Amino acid sequence: MLLFVIGLLSGMVGGMGIGGGTILIPSLILFTGTTQHAAQGINLASFIPTAIAAIFIHARNGHVRFKLAFHLILSGTLGAVSGSVLASYMSASVLRKMFGIFLLVMGVYELLRRDKKQK
Repeated sequence: MLLFVIGLLSGMVGGMGIGGGTILIPSLILFTGTTQHAAQGINLASFIPTAIAAIFIHARNGHVRFKLAFHLILSGTLGAVSGSVLASYMSASVLRKMFGIFLLVMGVYELLRRDKKQK
């Protein structure tokens, strides 16, 4: 039941555009004893169906610039492969700290960005 609740919350947050990994990764580590590497891998795997559905919906609605998307897919794939190779050489402790810093930076960025939108 715990995994169901974690998945449900992660999916809801991801569906709002915030990023389900902000819930999924810490929850898997804290509540299920999953390693940092495995939790990040699970997060990436759970993102694939959501991304595929989003691509089809946005393409059908005419919101995809395919030439730009092609370049982003190429560079994103290169970045993903490079990042996964780099992460495989890091200890779980370092990876966890880097993820925490990333979440902190993104949280501060979102707070500052929202203030600019309101002005």
